[in-house]
Amino acid sequence: MMNDDLLRSESAAGEAASRENVSSPTGNEPRRLRAFLAGVMQGSMVEKGLVAQDYRQSIKALLQEHLPEVDVYDPLADHKNSLDYDRRTGREVFFHHNRLCQTVDLLIAFLPQASMGTAIEMWEAYQHGAVVISISPMRHNWVVKFLSHRIYPDLESFKLALRSGEIKQLVCRRQQETDVRGGG
Repeated sequence: MMNDDLLRSESAAGEAASRENVSSPTGNEPRRLRAFLAGVMQGSMVEKGLVAQDYRQSIKALLQEHLPEVDVYDPLADHKNSLDYDRRTGREVFFHHNRLCQTVDLLIAFLPQASMGTAIEMWEAYQHGAVVISISPMRHNWVVKFLSHRIYPDLESFKLALRSGEIKQLVCRRQQETDVRGGG
């Protein structure tokens, strides 16, 4: 399940119930986890344009392989022409994505360079109880350092952590903590 299904499930559940660990309709399976794929888009570019976005497909493929129970929302997938949006549409999308980060279980931030938008998304996810994973060499950057539950310097390190089960354990542990506290 990707963007469309994730948005429908987020809307249908409502924000109050969105962080609850509810069972599937059969009662046998836990609900699917939701992830937000954050990462540098414009970075520090002065001109209109995007930095290379090939990391998005790589991360989605890794998650599908190693965490198939996670539904991934990629904000660029439904907004490939976002740089051409009028001010009103751009503003609506920007704030919608920030609200969506308040409802996810996992946020993965790809930051080979600083990104103001990703920093906001990380803050929203962190403040609302999500596990925040950064893939970044900027381990001394305060946003990366203080909002991340784990920091991996590159995609290869992230891949190894997925393969070893480290990230799955982190997400499961966070879910259990949330259950004990009675929600987000």
